[in-house]
Amino acid sequence: MSPASKNFLLDLLSTPSPTGFEFRGQRKWAAYTRKFADKVESDAYGTAWATLEGSGKKPRRIMFEAHADEIGYMVKYISKEGFISLDSVGGSDVAAGRGRRMDILGDKGTVRGVTGNIAIHIRENRHDEKAPKIHELWIDIGATSAEEVAQAGIRVGHPAVYADAAEELNEHRLFGRAIDNRIGGFIIAEVMQRLSKAKKRQKSTVIAVNSVQEEIGGNGAKMAAHRLMPDVAIVLDVTHATDIPSLDLKKHGEVKLNGGPSLTHGSANHIEVVQRLIDVAEKKKIPLQHESSSRFTGTDTDVIFTQQYGIPSALVSLPLRYMHSVVEMVDLRDVEQIIQLLVAFAESVTEKDEFKVRL
Repeated sequence: MSPASKNFLLDLLSTPSPTGFEFRGQRKWAAYTRKFADKVESDAYGTAWATLEGSGKKPRRIMFEAHADEIGYMVKYISKEGFISLDSVGGSDVAAGRGRRMDILGDKGTVRGVTGNIAIHIRENRHDEKAPKIHELWIDIGATSAEEVAQAGIRVGHPAVYADAAEELNEHRLFGRAIDNRIGGFIIAEVMQRLSKAKKRQKSTVIAVNSVQEEIGGNGAKMAAHRLMPDVAIVLDVTHATDIPSLDLKKHGEVKLNGGPSLTHGSANHIEVVQRLIDVAEKKKIPLQHESSSRFTGTDTDVIFTQQYGIPSALVSLPLRYMHSVVEMVDLRDVEQIIQLLVAFAESVTEKDEFKVRL
């Protein structure tokens, strides 16, 4: 990974983009991809896509899709004393929500606060306590009244995210909040950049789509897929790395950091697209891990493959520890291997390819 690419990755990961309010990160993603894409476009809700035209006479259309949004919170209520109650946005883990630095994205800019945490000495039922409920969390910005909160530019409906930024743990490991799935947006941008610099332009048209609102049902991906109707789609998201203590692999499967991309089988995943990914990985000597999906993948793949007459799709996942926390962790070697896999997939598709189950 080049220094410029890493700087973009760290900046993108640190840019607040909670579900429904992704525009901050989307503007940076669009500005970055404009440097090498043939064109960059967006829709009414902020999903953005970059296009590299294919060199074939009748080029196939490949869509690489990731989601731009992160989990977060939203201002629900402001007490007369100036304490700010919260609602969740996406799958926020309320159990880890107390005693954390929080940034509220208000009308006058970002306002730093902390989520209250009653000292263990005076908490009731502290020997038998359970995770707090969302309405039991509050943010303290140092205000003494609702009027002071308003003067800071904060009202009901403003989003908030944890203040934790991404950090490099060592040469290969990266951790922080919002890696799910802002790193997916980085990966598809990097794929486009490498394709644009190749000596020979790929035969197929490649569209990198960075979608909004995945965490609440894949709304952005659904709109984009219906609009663009590619011939084939590869969705890039994260998956649970299970190489940590206390997990039952019989329940959750086996996925490791630095084990390579994880390929999902079943449900939304088209058997011919999956096989092409396997063939390309074998040719490029890229290690693969495998996961099963009997009904739903829990990703944008679920809403993409059913659009109109159906879009042959597959899910490629980046192993991630500690999902939906402020210490999400990935291995950059897995990131590089996924980039190589998607580049090779794009280069393998020609106008002769038709991903279809033949009967």
